[in-house]
Amino acid sequence: MDVHWITHRQPAHYDPLSKPAALRRPLELGQYVSLIFGERCRNAGVQLSMGSKGDAYDNAVAESFFASLEKDLLRRRSFATRDEARTAVFDYIETFYNPIRLHSTLGYLSPVEYETMKMKNKQKAA
Repeated sequence: MDVHWITHRQPAHYDPLSKPAALRRPLELGQYVSLIFGERCRNAGVQLSMGSKGDAYDNAVAESFFASLEKDLLRRRSFATRDEARTAVFDYIETFYNPIRLHSTLGYLSPVEYETMKMKNKQKAA
């Protein structure tokens, strides 16, 4: 298999998995779906998280959440300690993101409203 197109931009010493404790995004889309990249991840004990080719929901909801978290909370302030950051993220999720923020994937309801609606519909059906 000719994989020159996948690796031609990296210098010979480049090894994206040389630091297994770090989460790294691929530099090119071809790397992400390539057989060699998948094999290297498996050899390093990294489980890939991606949908099938053409899957529109390939981590879209999770990426949207982290984009919102960064825009709404993390860009606005810095934290002195990890505990302070952890508390701020928890507070953001529990007091704004879940009960108030509207989500297009949920029909422009908050997660709490959506869950309440689903539970009511389930009880009516029972």
